[in-house]
Amino acid sequence: MFTRSRRRAEPSGPYWRQRGWQLSAGFVAVVFVLGGTIALTSGEDRPREPAPGGPLAGPDVTGDSRPQGCRTDDGDDAVPTTPPQGVEWRTIGAVRVPVSSAAGPTRTDGGIRWCFAHTPVGAVLAAHVIPSQLSEPGWRKVLDQQVVAGPGRDRFEFQRGLVRDSSAGRSDAVATYAGFSVASYEGSDATVDLLMRTGSGYATTSIDLRWSGGDWKLRPSDGGDPHTPVSVVQNPRGYVLWGR
Repeated sequence: MFTRSRRRAEPSGPYWRQRGWQLSAGFVAVVFVLGGTIALTSGEDRPREPAPGGPLAGPDVTGDSRPQGCRTDDGDDAVPTTPPQGVEWRTIGAVRVPVSSAAGPTRTDGGIRWCFAHTPVGAVLAAHVIPSQLSEPGWRKVLDQQVVAGPGRDRFEFQRGLVRDSSAGRSDAVATYAGFSVASYEGSDATVDLLMRTGSGYATTSIDLRWSGGDWKLRPSDGGDPHTPVSVVQNPRGYVLWGR
């Protein structure tokens, strides 16, 4: 077990009216820069309903057993202090995300990448992939399969429906994933701090995750925030850099 004290910031006012959430547009890998300046902001899963025309693709299990066909290397519980071995980069929408044949996502169904290792590295990769998929036109399936059910998910779903998909012509996304830090890891819950490189420096945000249904899922705040407010940092000290 690894734990570092960290509390999710709770900014005032509805999250969809906060400038940081609007600029991140529902996923943290891409920060939309206006005027060259980043705007600063200081339960149990319900059953998934089948998509129209057939069953919903992806993980479909009860309890915490692994979904059928989901295999990962779960043997290393060490919190990474260097970039994981065997990582490749794949494009989701407008952003490049890290993936691994050992730690996940090892399955892709209906355009959704899933099946992450039950390890700190698996949590790190899920923290990159899941929020990025929420920016895509198929975000509702991602929401059903890869976001913890509850009031936070319901609030996020309503407001996400008001945000234009990143693939619908947004070309001003200039941030890329630069590094990460595992803030806490307790097996069933994890918090991953993500470092992003922008045109003017570095920015950071945090993702909370929960192990549920045999895979990592994003856990939004009760207010529906999928991540903490994006903030600028002076340097990448304290983060594991991807080195690309």
